[in-house]
Amino acid sequence: MADTFAIMKLSPVIPVVTFHDVDEAVAVARDIHAGGLKTIEITRRTSVAVEAMQAIARDVPELVLGMGTVWSADQCREAIDAGAKYIVSPGVADEVGDVCREADIPYLPGAQTVSEVAHLVRQGWQHIKLFPASVIGGPAAIKAYAAVFPDVKFCPTGGITEQTAPDYLKLPSIPCVGGSWLAKPPGSDEAGAQSAVAAAATRAAALGSS
Repeated sequence: MADTFAIMKLSPVIPVVTFHDVDEAVAVARDIHAGGLKTIEITRRTSVAVEAMQAIARDVPELVLGMGTVWSADQCREAIDAGAKYIVSPGVADEVGDVCREADIPYLPGAQTVSEVAHLVRQGWQHIKLFPASVIGGPAAIKAYAAVFPDVKFCPTGGITEQTAPDYLKLPSIPCVGGSWLAKPPGSDEAGAQSAVAAAATRAAALGSS
């Protein structure tokens, strides 16, 4: 089976980015890579998501690209064809998992409740996205989840900030977090947004050694 844990270990923070413009996507991807992060998750929430992935795959080939918000088998196949090296779902989507198994591509299925985590474990998944992490109780809740599922590694996403990320990353069950703050760091203006992205990525990359 594809090594999802290797994806989770690429960077302590996986930038989770929603793009509305292809040129902007390439610029942000370049700054994320320049900051020292090795991967990016592009959410499938806009009409340009697939085109943005294709452009980044072409212009920033050093980044390992993931497609998020993938709910169906067709969406999964489209993402893989566009250059996705791994797939992420915010919740349980068994048909997506089936395609990823067939394609031998890493997959991070999503869960929120203990029952959903248990379902995914029964399906053979040991690497799971917890979303929205801040809503389910943050690090304290995930610590409790890990006690019930000691062999599972989690990637919490949703409501995590640059300031709270270290609280998650100090837990042994969490090799990485998903961060939506990378694309437009707080306090950045339009003129300085790109340099601010690179700076935020540099700080995020350093969390792995803290």
